[in-house]
Amino acid sequence: MAVEPRLLTDPPVGSLDEYRSGGGGSALERARKTSPVAVIDELGRAGLRGRGGAGFPTATKWRSIADGGGRHHYAVCNAAEGEPGTFKDRALLRANPYAVLEGLLVAAHAVGALEAFIALKRSFDDETSRITGALTEMSEEGWVGEIRVAVVAGPEEYLFGEEKALLEVIEGNDPLPRWLPPYLHGLYATAPQLGWQSSEPGRGHSKTDHVANPTLVNNAETLAHAAWILSHGADAFRSAGTEQSPGTILCTVVGDVRAPGVVEMAMGTTLRHAIDRCGGPLPGRRVKAVFPGVANAAVTEAALDVPLTYEDMSAIGSGLGAAGFIVYDDTACMVEVAAVFARFLYVESCGQCLPCKLGTGEVTEALERIRDGVGNAGDIDHIATRLAIVADGNRCYLPVQAQNLISSVLRQFAGDLEAHVDGACPTGRTEIPTPKIADIVDGMVIYDVQQERKQPDWTYS
Repeated sequence: MAVEPRLLTDPPVGSLDEYRSGGGGSALERARKTSPVAVIDELGRAGLRGRGGAGFPTATKWRSIADGGGRHHYAVCNAAEGEPGTFKDRALLRANPYAVLEGLLVAAHAVGALEAFIALKRSFDDETSRITGALTEMSEEGWVGEIRVAVVAGPEEYLFGEEKALLEVIEGNDPLPRWLPPYLHGLYATAPQLGWQSSEPGRGHSKTDHVANPTLVNNAETLAHAAWILSHGADAFRSAGTEQSPGTILCTVVGDVRAPGVVEMAMGTTLRHAIDRCGGPLPGRRVKAVFPGVANAAVTEAALDVPLTYEDMSAIGSGLGAAGFIVYDDTACMVEVAAVFARFLYVESCGQCLPCKLGTGEVTEALERIRDGVGNAGDIDHIATRLAIVADGNRCYLPVQAQNLISSVLRQFAGDLEAHVDGACPTGRTEIPTPKIADIVDGMVIYDVQQERKQPDWTYS
């Protein structure tokens, strides 16, 4: 289903006046003229689901913060995009930062936030310039009102984009995920007692007097969609997409395709069509596997006609994630691909949960042995054993990602592993870069070459 772009404007919106001339500002005006309950109800009728990866119903999340009690509430835009294969938030911030900011202001109003934050990586120079410029214009025109809004530039680590680690960075700490989610332990909250301790907890730290400060964390694309809904209405939003996954979605397609890029499509459009929108496979080649980021199982060529919805992707044993698709054709060896992805997750693991750090490390080492021709069938068994326990006691989703992705390679491309164990790569192609995107320019993708040098202790060789 072809639809007119709703978020990914081309050419980019150049000023607040230009944004206003296209209807910008009407969402914030409507929100402030009505009750927070009515704003959240409109999102519920629209059926908006979070575009950061989990697909959680946006209205349910907003309502949990608005009704969450605590001393203060906060609203946070998560634009710390760092998963391999994703670039859609940066494309959106370059094209229309005003929509993201308007969505954040609407969210702050709806949840009763005292302050709002936009968090992105300090390496995102263009996006930082665009968002700070837009914020200055909106502040000068009185759009921001009484809410304090700050831009936070954080580190390169993948876990900076994990919502609990994101709050740590906003507070000035390292991106190490907390135990409790933002609605239970938000910004500037006192740490609760989580178990037995030998002395009485200090004021504000017991289970009974923990001050939660419920905090809303939404992806940049989600917030822009929220602004669009408040401006155009729930029915207009539902005019694209499916009943359970309505609206449009920004898809990144990179890897073995002719014209890597970011495209906006109606949800329910097939994965094959998304690949075709980015030029299709390279000449003379066919798709072997598509990875939705590094969080879900591989999608094989036989399943390319799957509709891009949360429920359909789940039904084939994978997931939509943040709609970042890494395409590999029939020249790619899945052992090499699996080793690259395993190493990314191992390096980016923070080390707070030992089964994760040790397990992803051992999985990576075993895959590299198989890749290098010195592995054996025992290494394959060892990978499966480690994957079964890698997520024990996990604070975040990273080890589950390793389970989902690596297990799917073992299951769906067993022939590639067996060929390596027998001493021969089935394709001969060994150079597979880590598809962490630094930029996409004129249909050419530029990967972050520094990622290859990153070590498990977050230093660089």
